[in-house]
Amino acid sequence: MTLSELLPSLGCEAADRLEPGLWPRRTHLGAGGELLFAGAPVSHLAARFGTPTYLIDEAQVREAARAYGRALPEAEVAFAGKALCTRGVLRWIAEEGLSLDTCSAGEIAVARAAGFPAERILLHGNAKTPEDLKAALEYGVGRIVLDSLDEVEQLGSLAHGVQDVLVRVTPGVRGDTHEAVTTGTEGQKFGFSLRSDVRDNVDRAVTAVLAQPSLRLTGLHCHIGSQVSRVDRYEEAARRMIEVLVRVRENHGVALRELDLGGGHAVPYVARDDSFDLTGYARRLRVALAYECSSQDFPMPRLVIEPGRAIVGAAGITVYRVCAVKRGSRTFVAVDGGMSDNPRPSLYGARYTARLIGRHTKAARTPMTVVGRHCEAGDVLAADVYLPDDVHVGDLIAVPCTGAYHHSLASNYNLVSRPPLVSVHDGHATLLVPRETEEDLLRRC
Repeated sequence: MTLSELLPSLGCEAADRLEPGLWPRRTHLGAGGELLFAGAPVSHLAARFGTPTYLIDEAQVREAARAYGRALPEAEVAFAGKALCTRGVLRWIAEEGLSLDTCSAGEIAVARAAGFPAERILLHGNAKTPEDLKAALEYGVGRIVLDSLDEVEQLGSLAHGVQDVLVRVTPGVRGDTHEAVTTGTEGQKFGFSLRSDVRDNVDRAVTAVLAQPSLRLTGLHCHIGSQVSRVDRYEEAARRMIEVLVRVRENHGVALRELDLGGGHAVPYVARDDSFDLTGYARRLRVALAYECSSQDFPMPRLVIEPGRAIVGAAGITVYRVCAVKRGSRTFVAVDGGMSDNPRPSLYGARYTARLIGRHTKAARTPMTVVGRHCEAGDVLAADVYLPDDVHVGDLIAVPCTGAYHHSLASNYNLVSRPPLVSVHDGHATLLVPRETEEDLLRRC
C-alpha cells in the first residue's frame, strides 16, 4: 500500500508525480495535468486518433532491444512476436539485430511483409497446422521448434531440403507465476516431458527427429512461463537442460549446439510488482551454464533467449475517455474500451494502475474501479485505483504498461472495433495500425 493510499489527504500531491517504474521513460507530467508521451501531448494524440488508443514509444522499444544485446552479447536474442506483432514493430526489431520468435502462418506473413530476414526467424507452437509449417518452409525460416511426435512426422514429410529444428522440453521448473501462464511444469500441453514413464518423452522425440533425413536437430528449447521475476528459476532450467543435452549425447551420440531457454521475463504493472533484473539474470545464467558444462564435460551451447513483454510492455500506454461515473458503495468509472482491448484482467487477474490526464485538479483522491463498456461483470480494467473525486464524463484516463499482449489479444467482443496503434518518436506520431471501422467489421459479419 502506498503512502497516498494510507493518507488520502496526500493524494493531490502524489497525483503530481507519475508512479515510478511503471510509465515509459519519456513520459512525464506537463502543465495543467497534461501527460507528455515521448515528447507529444497525449490529449492532442487522443483528439487526433480518438480513444481508446494504444501508444508505443519507439525509442524505448529499441533501447530495450539493445539492453538485451549488451547484457548477453554471446546469445541470440529472439523477440517473442506474439507480444506485439506489427510490420512497424518488427522493422524496429530487425534493425536492432534481433531474431524473431513466431507461432503461426499469420505472424510469419507479417514478418515477411516487414522484410524480416527468414534465417533469423523461429517458429513455435504446440499445435502447428499444416499451413503454419508450409508457411515456415516456403519462407525458409531458420528453425522450427518441434512440440509433438506427430509434428516431427508431418514436418519431415513436408520439408524438401534440410530444415533445422529444436525439440521443446518440459523441464519441470515452476516459474512462480499465475497458473494460466505457467508452461514449464508437468501436465502442460507444451513440449516433451523429462519423465521416463511418459510416452512422448525427450528420448523418443530425439530418436524420431534423427530418423527424418529432411530434419537436422540443432538443439533443445524450453520455456518456464510468463511474468517470471525470479532469476533462480532460469538458473534451475539451465542446469536441467544441460543435463538433458548430456543425456542426448550419451544416448544418441550427438552433441547439440543450441540451447533456447525461452523468455517470460517480468515487467511491473503496479507499484508492488517486482522488476526483472536483466544484469543479474545474464551474470547468473552465464555462471550456471559454465559450471554445468564444465562439470559435465559438455561444450558450451549457443544460447538463445526469447523476451517479448520485456522489450515492448513498458513502452506502451493506453488512453481511454470516461463515458460514465457511478457512485455508491463503490465508485465505477466506465471508459470507452475494456476487455476487448485488454482481456488480461479477466483472463488471469492481471492488475493495472490508471490515472486522470489532461487537466489539473485539487480534488481529493479516493479508490475507484475503472471498468469497460462490455456486457460482462468481469470487464474490469483497474480495481481500487486512486482517482480524483471530480472525475467526470469526457475525462481522459491513461493506463501504463500496455505495450505487450494488448494489441495482440484484442478482440471484437460486442462488435467493438479494435483501437489503433500509434508510435511516437521525438514528439512525432505515426499510425502503425489503423482503428477498425464498421466497414471492417461488416466484411466478417
